[in-house]
Amino acid sequence: MNKALLTLIIITFRLGSTFAQTEAEKFRNENLSSTYISSVELKEKFIRYDYSKLFTVTDNAMVYGFIGDNFQRIRIKIISITKNPSLPDTYNVYGKSMVKNNIDEFRGTIKITNIRKYKQTSYGVDNELKGKGIKGQYLLIGNYNLAEAATQEHAGVFKGTFGTGFYPDKNNIVHYDDIDKNADGYSNNQFVGQWVSHNNKLVKRCNWGDYRIPNSQGFDIGAGEFSPNDKYLSAGWQTLRDAYRTSAVSAKAKQIENAKWWE
Repeated sequence: MNKALLTLIIITFRLGSTFAQTEAEKFRNENLSSTYISSVELKEKFIRYDYSKLFTVTDNAMVYGFIGDNFQRIRIKIISITKNPSLPDTYNVYGKSMVKNNIDEFRGTIKITNIRKYKQTSYGVDNELKGKGIKGQYLLIGNYNLAEAATQEHAGVFKGTFGTGFYPDKNNIVHYDDIDKNADGYSNNQFVGQWVSHNNKLVKRCNWGDYRIPNSQGFDIGAGEFSPNDKYLSAGWQTLRDAYRTSAVSAKAKQIENAKWWE
């Protein structure tokens, strides 16, 4: 085969593969190839730990999510998560989702595929945590498949890729990585993927996370912290905006934001 033609075919294949990547696959690959993260795979070494508590520590009022191209608000609550005793990289999940006034239960699994270490360790503002026994910062990468019961209204399956930060202490106890919680742009438990209806007729982007939503450019306009663009407030975000205002509606909005809607 002509060398120039072969080169063209290879380039075309690579470009095609790049453009064919789903948003979830791109999120995974970008994290694993990040210059801030070591390329050394540590799953085998660290998979013995139980990471279940990392997914339930954050107040649900600080877990933000959208579904669809119009950034309709979705609220996700992982109510329980337990490590599978037979599959150390797999966790059984039960939770609920809410879009507008529609609340659905979901069940499924989270599977850890990679564990990597950040090349540099942060010790917080003014190194306040230095000497406290933190043994580095790490990132879990994995897949999730969370199915709403088909008997429920507007039900489907959430699936994609997630990234979760943690750190072990000197006693090898795993902690949710909130070291830089007070820094601008802080986030954790970043879920990127799709919601697919059970009849496969509807496929929607669906991303959520703690404190910020991954891949929410054009929607999240906040600098230091999450803030939805004004033009999307009618898609379920008005009470969040009102909750931070000093007005007559603020108290009611805070009540809605902090309600335990999953109970």
